[in-house]
Parts: sequence; C-alpha cells; structure tokens
Amino acid sequence: MSSTPPLPPIDRSAFFFDFDGTLVDLAATPEGVTVSPSVVPLLTRLQALSGGALAVVSGRPLAALDAFLHPLVFAAAGSHGAERREPNGAVSRIGHGDARLAAMHTQLEGTVAAHEGLLLERKDVALAVHYRLAPTLGDVVRAAAEAAVAPYADTFTLQPGKMVVEIKPSGVDKGRAIDAFMAQAPFAGRTAVFLGDDLTDEKGFAVVNRLGGMSVKVGEGETLAPYRLATVTACIEWIESLVASAG
Repeated sequence: MSSTPPLPPIDRSAFFFDFDGTLVDLAATPEGVTVSPSVVPLLTRLQALSGGALAVVSGRPLAALDAFLHPLVFAAAGSHGAERREPNGAVSRIGHGDARLAAMHTQLEGTVAAHEGLLLERKDVALAVHYRLAPTLGDVVRAAAEAAVAPYADTFTLQPGKMVVEIKPSGVDKGRAIDAFMAQAPFAGRTAVFLGDDLTDEKGFAVVNRLGGMSVKVGEGETLAPYRLATVTACIEWIESLVASAG
C-alpha cells in the first residue's frame, strides 16, 4: 500500500511533474483545464531552490504546456518525450512533419465523425483520440487507433491513457525522458522525484525507482509508485509544504 511522500531535500533532488491529473484536474476537453493561481509561482520557486532541476514530463505538446504555465520557462518533455526542451532551451522533436501522422489523422476523422462525444487532437508529433465525453466508446477508439497505426507500426505505437488513446513515435516514453534528463546538468547527481497520475507515468515511475528516487502516484489505481497523494489539490499542497520547508 502506498504511503504519503516525505519532503525530500530540495538542494539534492531533481523534480519531474506530469501535468494533467497532477498539476491540474482533468477536464472534459484538453483546453478545459484550469491552472490554479498558485501553481506557476510554486514551480518557479521550486525551480530556483533546486538550481533549475525541474522539468514537466507530459503527453501534452510543448506549446500547450507553455501556454498553460506562462511565464515559467522550464525544461520539459512533451508528447511523452517525442518533444524535448533541454535546460539550455534547445528543442528537439521526433517525427516532426511526418506525413504518416496526416494519413492516420485522416483515417481517424471518420471514426470521430461517426460517434458523438469523441475528440481528435492533432499534435505536432502525435495524435490523440479522447473519449471522456463518451466513456462507453473506449473499445471503438482503441480498435480505430490500432487500425490506423497498423501500417506504420515500425515507427509509431499506441499509448493508452485516462479516457484517451494516443499515437506517438516509437521509442519514446516518460521513463526514457526522465533517464535522459538525469544524465545531464542540473539534474545529474541528484535524487529523482516524479509525480504523475496516469498509466503513461508508470514507465517514469519504473525509471525513478530504478535510480533510487521517489515516485508518487496522484489519485487512485494500481501503481509502481511507493508513495501516493489522493488528489491534485493534495499534490499542490505537498509542493507548498516542500517549498516552505526551504525557509
């Protein structure tokens, strides 16, 4: 059974946060989330206290993360690691401009048009079909996504999540993103701390556990994380306590 996470020493820790379901409550649509007024100031303070060893690791594209967390400037892995912004600001993207994404998008448009409540999200390097407004259509969405990705299975893969199925480049996930950050300054030599809520975060938890760090599951469900916070509000309160512990 998971326990409440302790407050790690900020000056010796590297902090990684998922976005949806961790820093913000989930919403019916990707654009519908609301960022609490306290989140950006808290992350800004934690980033400064940790010497810049803070990154957001999310299925969201970098552009969306920047819009929600403005004016914070931060290292990040977007689209499950297919997009990366290094601590020095350099950005790289896997699959940028790949015509196969357009072909899969076109194929999925038919499924979305035929079923009320489905939402097709086109990202720069990935696709997502959301069914939060039609929760009984999970099997329909998974079957459609499997059919769309099948011709390109050597390059793209499926990533299930909470009421969403995504198509992303193969060989990227949140665990690999965290591993890469931990190999470079200012993260290297610190203890990794990762907070996330979804199936997509489990690979990140696995890497953090392997590195001897602290993984924290936000919300319910089975997990590899030995620590748990019940809600997004509890997560934000934990960050508040963490920042306050620095004096």
